Amino acid sequence: MKSDRKSKLYVHLLFWILYYILEVYLDFYWSRYQFPDAEWQIRLQNTIVLELGYLLIKMPLAYSLLYVYEKTGIKRFFSYLLYCFIIVAAVLAHRFFTHYIIYPHIYGVVETLDAKQPSGFINGLVAFNSFMDLIFMAGLIFGVEITRQKNILKEQISQLKSEKLDQELTMLKAQINPHFLFNTLNNIYGMALKKADETPDVILQLSKVMRYNIYEAAERYISIDKDVENIKDFLQIQQIRHHDLVVHFNEEIDNPSQEISPLILIQFVENAFKHGVSETLGQSFIHIDIKLNKGVLHYHIENSKEEKPHGNSTKIGLKNIRRQLELLYPKHILTVESTGNRYIVNLIIDFNDTFRF
Repeated sequence: MKSDRKSKLYVHLLFWILYYILEVYLDFYWSRYQFPDAEWQIRLQNTIVLELGYLLIKMPLAYSLLYVYEKTGIKRFFSYLLYCFIIVAAVLAHRFFTHYIIYPHIYGVVETLDAKQPSGFINGLVAFNSFMDLIFMAGLIFGVEITRQKNILKEQISQLKSEKLDQELTMLKAQINPHFLFNTLNNIYGMALKKADETPDVILQLSKVMRYNIYEAAERYISIDKDVENIKDFLQIQQIRHHDLVVHFNEEIDNPSQEISPLILIQFVENAFKHGVSETLGQSFIHIDIKLNKGVLHYHIENSKEEKPHGNSTKIGLKNIRRQLELLYPKHILTVESTGNRYIVNLIIDFNDTFRF
């Protein structure tokens, strides 16, 4: 984020310097026809001063428009109203500066339309000229900013491709680590000795979890129903290990074929067991709520924990998850709350506003 802000600062600073030089050159060139009797030094001095004044109007206009453009959550109709209001206010400020400051105080003359007829503060021609001057600048700054954002996105995608293999291997070790596999096999062994009826089902669930992590996770995207099914298998295995575990699982998915990057949702569940449920001395619980409605995912996890958890490994795990989400879904919303005896995680991903690579 810091590098992004620094990049934006440097690019925009360079843009305004080059834009100012261009405007000074064009206005200075035009002034020799408007004021043919004035010396070039005077014309250049006046041009430098007045273009600085115009920047005081154009820069707020540019960043107000960019703010509305980048601001999420504003309805399109209100965005258009804001655009119109900002542009009209900028045109009025542009005309005020031109009519009441530049001509009488810098040029020392009355503003005219054709060097004969005085121009009023607002009329069709001068307002149109001000509007075109401002729109030209706005088009340039939007082009520069959109190009900059696209270049950053390309760099992030390239970085994601280079990191994906190592990241997936790390997640595999976190998901099916020897400790988890050893305990699960021990439980299956004990059930087999007792000839428990559910032993084949547990073996099947374990094989499904392993197959998901080995094969499905190698894909760039999988359907969300496969991801949810893997979470269910994982939970059922954990219920065998934690006999007093209370599980509440709710899913409302309107599009089971919605694609999602694998090893995203399961990480929060695994993290809940590794640093919460497994350390709970009393009755442990985990509540999971998954809702997908019109391409927007709402993912809620709430689990028990000790009031004084051991170590800070959960922070490392969350850091890795945040990093992956930042690369895959830059506009996601993730909140993590730790109260006295529980963790609460809320994740929102808008698949409609996600770049596919």
